[in-house]
Amino acid sequence: MPRVIYSQAYKAYDFGEDHPFSPARHDMLLDLLAELGHSPVLTEPRPATREEILTVHEEPYVQRVESLGRGEPVADAQNFGLCTADNPCFPGMDLAARWLVGGALEGARMIAEGEEQKVLQLGGGLHHAQPDRASGFCIYSDLGVTIRRLTSQGFYVAYLDIDVHHGDGVQKIFYSDEKVLTISFHESGRYLFPGTGDVHELGSGSGRGLKLNLPLEPYTEGASYLEAFDQIVPNALEWFKPQILVVQAGADAHFEDPLADLMLTTRTYEALYRRILDCADRFAAGKVLFTLGGGYSPRAVPRVWAILMLLLHGWPLPEKLPPSWVDRWSARLSLNLPDRLHDSEAPFEPIPRAEEITRRNRQVCDRLQEATSRYWF
Repeated sequence: MPRVIYSQAYKAYDFGEDHPFSPARHDMLLDLLAELGHSPVLTEPRPATREEILTVHEEPYVQRVESLGRGEPVADAQNFGLCTADNPCFPGMDLAARWLVGGALEGARMIAEGEEQKVLQLGGGLHHAQPDRASGFCIYSDLGVTIRRLTSQGFYVAYLDIDVHHGDGVQKIFYSDEKVLTISFHESGRYLFPGTGDVHELGSGSGRGLKLNLPLEPYTEGASYLEAFDQIVPNALEWFKPQILVVQAGADAHFEDPLADLMLTTRTYEALYRRILDCADRFAAGKVLFTLGGGYSPRAVPRVWAILMLLLHGWPLPEKLPPSWVDRWSARLSLNLPDRLHDSEAPFEPIPRAEEITRRNRQVCDRLQEATSRYWF
């Protein structure tokens, strides 16, 4: 049975009531699973230590996070990406972020020691954090610290990022690392934060050819997204032969997400998760660590992540959602929530220029394959 890692301490990673990166998203998910009769058994992690954080993050940056978490003034905080609109400072921020890192580390430990094959870290996915600064709602890189732990133990790791934003922090940390393959599917940086993730960003030194980016056109629909996945991911994994797959499972490529413009539906996510689990079984001996990540539509996120949880456990996907859950959270959020797990068959109007968007995405895949072919063969 897959393991699910979570602690109530994760709720302390909270930038404030009006910030989109809200711990309420996880509350909605766990409440939905309970109403469905599928509450997962939760494993409590420990927070990462300061020494573990320093395997990725630089000392001056960590010192400032610690000081701000204690309520001490830091004159140059914004030079480190802290106390900004994206990354507001809050009491206890150092410990709160270390809890999320600790959850990912515990999942990696379970897999590395053969205790489990498939693990879901119910939080984290802080893929924008840089070694020397916070970025995009991310203070410490749970993914970076965890992958570095695995590679230090000799594992070759494939990192797959399906968040709508480019996984720039993880790519930067491992840009020259030959033990880490990174694959990021995201809306093109020409239109969306953080502005990186072009096809030509292939890595450096011994990591050259191991950093793969699929910058997709705005308004990319599910069929085009899955076509790109099928063209790139299985081939890359078959060539790299990872021992462990790490997945950042952001839900913000859904068409209702307010911060981006990809057009995935819940049905796309189901197909995508099934593909990822199949790839883990085929290319990584079934060993896969999922974290969550972005996702800012309360109408979509709990349903998308519930699909991941249900598929991971082999539990059935319900057609309808429990009315008690729908009514409770609709009232709490003053929002009309869907009463079905899946979006309708045609949940949005036809996309103008859909064929051109698909054609451009195919060109991106072709460019990426051409750019990497010299390194793969």
